[in-house]
Amino acid sequence: MTTDTTQSTPVRFDTKIAVVLREDLETWQRLNVTAFLVSGLGTQVPEVIGEPYADADDTPYLPMFRQPVMVFEGTKEAVTAAHGRALGRDLPRAVFTSDLFTTGNDADNRAAVRAVPAGRLDLVGVAVYGPRNAVDKVMKGSRMHP
Repeated sequence: MTTDTTQSTPVRFDTKIAVVLREDLETWQRLNVTAFLVSGLGTQVPEVIGEPYADADDTPYLPMFRQPVMVFEGTKEAVTAAHGRALGRDLPRAVFTSDLFTTGNDADNRAAVRAVPAGRLDLVGVAVYGPRNAVDKVMKGSRMHP
């Protein structure tokens, strides 16, 4: 990671956190899916989490990602292709399938994903973390979310 932190020079990370969402999702779904997907990365890839925050009164706040999350959108086919490329590169990833909109708890969510082979998942979103160039290749065919 670039360590120059002067205000005039932006930090350029060697890694990237990216989410790709299906373009046909409702606004509430996009927000919900993005939140669920990125929550998985911090649990398995601790280096993405920065230091805790505190305000001037020393009120503590939880740590967050140390780098931006890039959000993309694409067709169902583009999301499926991104998933396949993430698998092929063995990058840390999280998935959200259309079935998860009908479940109401974590156990049912996991059961819904487990019931379907990887190649047949009806994906609405995928999050991935890894080296910048590898993540860029995974996101090929997607566009930045408006």
